[in-house]
Amino acid sequence: MRCPVHLYIGQEAIAVGVCVQLRKDDYVFSYHRNHGHMLAKGADPKLMFAELYGKRTGCSSGKGGSTHMISSEHTLWGTSAIVGGGIPIAVGAALSIAMKNEDRVVAVFFGDGAVDQGTFFESLNFAVLKKLPVLFLCENNFYATNSPQRVRQANLDIHKIADFFNIPGACIDGNNVFEVYRQAASGIERARQGGGPSFIEARTYRCRTHVGPETDIEKGFRAKEEVEAWMQKCPYKQFKAQLLENRMIDEKDLQAVEKKVDAEIEEAFSFALQGPFPQEEDLYKDVY
Repeated sequence: MRCPVHLYIGQEAIAVGVCVQLRKDDYVFSYHRNHGHMLAKGADPKLMFAELYGKRTGCSSGKGGSTHMISSEHTLWGTSAIVGGGIPIAVGAALSIAMKNEDRVVAVFFGDGAVDQGTFFESLNFAVLKKLPVLFLCENNFYATNSPQRVRQANLDIHKIADFFNIPGACIDGNNVFEVYRQAASGIERARQGGGPSFIEARTYRCRTHVGPETDIEKGFRAKEEVEAWMQKCPYKQFKAQLLENRMIDEKDLQAVEKKVDAEIEEAFSFALQGPFPQEEDLYKDVY
């Protein structure tokens, strides 16, 4: 893959816990670490992987790459590498929904680094003033690139920002898909019933470096003990254990699901690798 890839490994429970209960026509806005949101909203993995390889068959015609995914069919309206850049766009979409009196909600995902941006506070304030149907989801993985949260923010409880705006705010275990589901359900229902925005700080951890497949350990940005401790809290491992412990599925059926997913991934990669690259005549297409 020629483009930088910001992996979502370690944060999957947040995307799943939220998107699984959104309707197909509910809007989702994401950021540079968007692959989990794409898949959880129902986007075709073949189109996503093709985009990662810069292929013409990709969801952005091979011109966007990892940080600029879109699935208009699933109302995931594009992602941006600009930190905090998707937040005001999401609020604008929520304003459109309110003006049209539509039965839709908006979910906007962003990292803890986006909270440092002025546009975050301006957007949240406007959404509260207009009682817009938007759920703000801060995926706090404690790092903005390689800068720890503790050296950037005087108050580490991001969710308390909601108190200032007099809206519901919660801090949850972002690696527990059931906890994410329950809290997101409350915010989605509030938005759909005209109650206005809600704010969730989902604490999680990216198991890989800011961009690429490494772990940061070898570069000295994160301690080996910290990374390994969080990897033990892997969202999928937790989910699998909870399913088996509560007898919601047995090992045989679980293996069948995993096999099906593996096959789908292999098919997606095969599709992506076989696709053509954009041609010279495509250079000025889709440019506005």
